Amino acid sequence: MKDNVMNPLALTSLNHISLVCKSVEKSMDFYTNVLGFVPVRRPGSFNFDGAWLFSYGIGIHLLQSENPESMPEKTVINPKDNHISFQCESMAAVEKKLIDMEIKYVRQRVEEGGIYVDQLFFHDPDGFMIEICNCDNLPVIPLAGEMIRSCSRINLKMMQSPPVPVVRP
Repeated sequence: MKDNVMNPLALTSLNHISLVCKSVEKSMDFYTNVLGFVPVRRPGSFNFDGAWLFSYGIGIHLLQSENPESMPEKTVINPKDNHISFQCESMAAVEKKLIDMEIKYVRQRVEEGGIYVDQLFFHDPDGFMIEICNCDNLPVIPLAGEMIRSCSRINLKMMQSPPVPVVRP
């Protein structure tokens, strides 16, 4: 059997990220009320406090820290820190909502060949970085090959659909 160099582990999607929290309740409030995640059933066999949330095709697993007082405080918003990024429909609407909710953020703009991507970075209650962007503007171009991809759900659906056969008379 030939190895699949492009997908050696036969991965299909991102399932979830796990985040250790000072307070599962505060983090649940943030991820549901700020980012729109929905609480989902968590297996009852776990012997530690936590919560599972789901939206946008991914899960977030919140894990209660065993020693919340020892968790470091992050106050500086550094776009070069670890983060998860979400695509949005309207950067202006997101920025207005962050202002209304009094969430501190940092704005950045990336330019590549005349294409602009706007980014907003902010922290969750535990200092984990969140990015909201219009990254869909920038095509994802593999370094090898000629396939051009995008983060957009529309382009993803097009890539996943079987090609339409061309019928020639």
